[in-house]
Amino acid sequence: MRPQRESRRLRATHLPERARYIGTSVREADLSLRLDGAGHGLLDTTHFDTVRFPPPDWALETFTRAAGDGELAYTAYRGDDAVRRACAGPVSELLGVEVDPGRNLVLTAGTQSGLFTTLSALVDDGDTVALADPEYLFVERMLRFLGANVVRVGMIDGPDGPQLDLGALEEVARDGVKLLLTSNPNNPTGSVYTEATVRGLAGLAVRHDFLVVVDELYCRLVYPGVPFFHLAAQPGMAERTVTMLGGSKTESLSGFRIGVVVAPAEIVDAIEQVMAMTCLRAPAYAQHLLTRWLVDDQEFVRRRVEELHAIRDLTVDRLRQVDGLVVRPGNGTAYLWPDVSALGLSDVAVAGLLQREAGVVVSPGYQFGPSGVGRFRVCYARDEAQWESALDRMVKALNDSLTDVADSNRTLPD
Repeated sequence: MRPQRESRRLRATHLPERARYIGTSVREADLSLRLDGAGHGLLDTTHFDTVRFPPPDWALETFTRAAGDGELAYTAYRGDDAVRRACAGPVSELLGVEVDPGRNLVLTAGTQSGLFTTLSALVDDGDTVALADPEYLFVERMLRFLGANVVRVGMIDGPDGPQLDLGALEEVARDGVKLLLTSNPNNPTGSVYTEATVRGLAGLAVRHDFLVVVDELYCRLVYPGVPFFHLAAQPGMAERTVTMLGGSKTESLSGFRIGVVVAPAEIVDAIEQVMAMTCLRAPAYAQHLLTRWLVDDQEFVRRRVEELHAIRDLTVDRLRQVDGLVVRPGNGTAYLWPDVSALGLSDVAVAGLLQREAGVVVSPGYQFGPSGVGRFRVCYARDEAQWESALDRMVKALNDSLTDVADSNRTLPD
């Protein structure tokens, strides 16, 4: 018999224990739905449409200018000194904390790399890590790869959308937890944490002395009238918070693979060591886009948020034409998190149905945690004309499936 080639560490990322919710491992479910990032010729709503929503005009120009200077190919592992100096001020203003460019900033190969290198620098085998539920689909896989004991902390629905359950978090913290990881705005729900949630989270972190890794990738994609509160600016949190930032989504810079991590100096030092072993540095030429990010794109972002706001409302209205589908608009991101449980279909079945009957790829809820079962995530950052047609197909496919289920139930013997 051929020996197993994958490491036990990698096999742990398949999340085999999730079979109790979905009947199989997460890895096997992903493969059955062909969720490998390729799209397979279908309309793929697992990410932003960067044709309809391209980067700012200055992005390619800045990259090309840097690429023309051969001396810029190799930078310090934590990023080009001049770039870090240029973006420290705008990042400080954004977060509301003082950011030292030499001590508190490290440039990473996208926010995904920032998450992995940060967790690799902080988490030991057997460490207890609290993770919001639901949360970005790859984070638990990263933690399992690192051998962490992952404890999920659910959310409580309220008038401002799902909020982290601080009572549940306190119970976890009493038993001892090294860090909490969450996103704000939350991916996948689109919820923005209220001031009470952010203050409460900060109070727990200070009282129980644990770190918080907060992914704020979408902090500029918050809809009008919704206030945003940065965790690092709360009392006692500058020394306990690692903040993930970047332009890959709101500003469509995903193809340039550049992210920013803001953290206490000793954590930045540790992240730099991991980067030196894994990728040496963030893409050197792309780093220079950060000299203009947060500076020359204010109006660009304002218009983008306005456009996405309109598409959000369109998407909510259309999906609510499906009988029993619960759709609540988020206050940030470009994601919706519909609840399909009333349809009598699993999120796996719904994702397969939408691929077959509507030609649309959605992210089934199981990917984001146990609480995601019975939901799916859809990214509505799409070309409006193409999207309206896709929504029509999605609504028809889901309503037709309901009719089929009802007809089947009527034919069952008493």
